[in-house]
Amino acid sequence: MNAIACPLCGDTQAKQPVAARVPRDYCHCGNCALIFMLPSSHLSLDDERAYYATHENNVQDDGYLKFLSRLATPMKQYLRMGMQGLDFGCGPGPAMPTLFAELQVDCDNYDPYFFPIALQPQYDFILSSECFEHFHQPAQELAKLVALLPKDGLLGVMTDTWQSHEQFYDWHYTRDPTHVSFFHRDTYDWLCQHYGLEVVEWLPPRVMILRKSDKL
Repeated sequence: MNAIACPLCGDTQAKQPVAARVPRDYCHCGNCALIFMLPSSHLSLDDERAYYATHENNVQDDGYLKFLSRLATPMKQYLRMGMQGLDFGCGPGPAMPTLFAELQVDCDNYDPYFFPIALQPQYDFILSSECFEHFHQPAQELAKLVALLPKDGLLGVMTDTWQSHEQFYDWHYTRDPTHVSFFHRDTYDWLCQHYGLEVVEWLPPRVMILRKSDKL
């Protein structure tokens, strides 16, 4: 395949195409291990917004709260009363403030479509649940998130990770047309080296907790 710049690491070496059952085009970056959807397969912004609006993110739904607790529960052990946090990409039904209420921490809600607030650095912790897979420009989004954290600030991520090209072919994550960036465990190693992060906790295949270090 002709040279295509990876939207995360910027590598322009030839990319390996990755097959999927859905009729969309994907490439695998050999440098950072990201699989990404080619822009020609992206939805329009209007169609993307309409698709997001169909998500049923109801804070009264026990199943939804249980799903989010996969990230919230391990994060709680690292938080202290009075911390200021951010739920980045909270969607139309932000629930993280509810899950953290007993800890007496503040948690702003941000979503470019539903809660486009002005972000106020710096946050002691940032949560990003089921959001990284939607990043069209993951390098820009990651730089933004890291800049919002102080040294030792925490970044809690929940996004399913791909395991192999064979698994990717029929993976449920590709059925959502707004999923455009797919992380591998090796992708997090690249993130740590490039953005000055370190792994605090890895709960495969979906949850990663990172800390901003002073390595850079």
